Amino acid sequence: MLPFNTIEEATTFLGRNLTVAETLWFNYSAQKSDYYLYCHNILFLFLIFTFVPLPLVFVETMRSLGFLKYKIQPKVKTSLSEMFRCYKDVMWMFVLLVGPLQLSSYPSIKMIGIRTGLPLPSMWEILAQLTVYFMIEDYTNYWIHRFLHGKWGYENIHRVHHEYSAPIGFAAPYAHWLEVLILGIPTFLGPAIVPGHMITFWLWIALRQIEAIETHSGYDCPWTPTKYIPFYGGADYHDYHHYVGQQSQSNFASVFTYCDYIYGTDKGYRYHKKVLRKLKVQSRIYGTQNGGSYYASTQDLKSE
Repeated sequence: MLPFNTIEEATTFLGRNLTVAETLWFNYSAQKSDYYLYCHNILFLFLIFTFVPLPLVFVETMRSLGFLKYKIQPKVKTSLSEMFRCYKDVMWMFVLLVGPLQLSSYPSIKMIGIRTGLPLPSMWEILAQLTVYFMIEDYTNYWIHRFLHGKWGYENIHRVHHEYSAPIGFAAPYAHWLEVLILGIPTFLGPAIVPGHMITFWLWIALRQIEAIETHSGYDCPWTPTKYIPFYGGADYHDYHHYVGQQSQSNFASVFTYCDYIYGTDKGYRYHKKVLRKLKVQSRIYGTQNGGSYYASTQDLKSE
């Protein structure tokens, strides 16, 4: 709750007029508790988990629209009932674990210093903090993910997430309850180290989940804006990790590619891309189609 009753009081406190964004924020948040504002994350997550994957559902079920050429594993078709089952399981996890965790974690948000007051952060400050959050989450997630691909971690926890060897958007948050808890640590670590405004925190939670849905989309579209982000992995990068499954020692990073490159855990993927390029050249030379599956003739990659 803001410590001002009127915009005039806020203006006096800041020593300047409020910006348009600050005026909107004042009008919305002035009489709302910080806890109430924090709990907006529950609504945002529900809306993201529910609606962001819907275009992918439409594309997957309406294959006559010409999007099949962008599907990474075109031989795999996920039925509407399978996608709904995945969504239902995600919602159960949301109701039983994610929601209550959000409701009960507010004291930690206050402890690290997430603020709700004025002034609002500048766009550059928000961008800088979001960049830090993504970098910290990516690095921490990389090592947790590698642990989860050990024998015990995979068989007891991570195998649930890998039930989708050809991932779909709804499967981004689909995981064992313990994995959901563990991977909450990297998500929270960035804001804990570099605390910012509640708006930045909202954006971070929303963008991270939207990014996860994109990387699990199963489609590698050439117009995706994230292709212009340096070192970004994307759907093609993460799809390979799901395809290989338990044996995968490649592509552990959640967002970027630099950790896999530095620690040598992208060799299988790079070899896979090399094989695909060779197959495409042969296809052009001999006039044959290397169709069917994105991973056609690359079954041996599972041992990489």
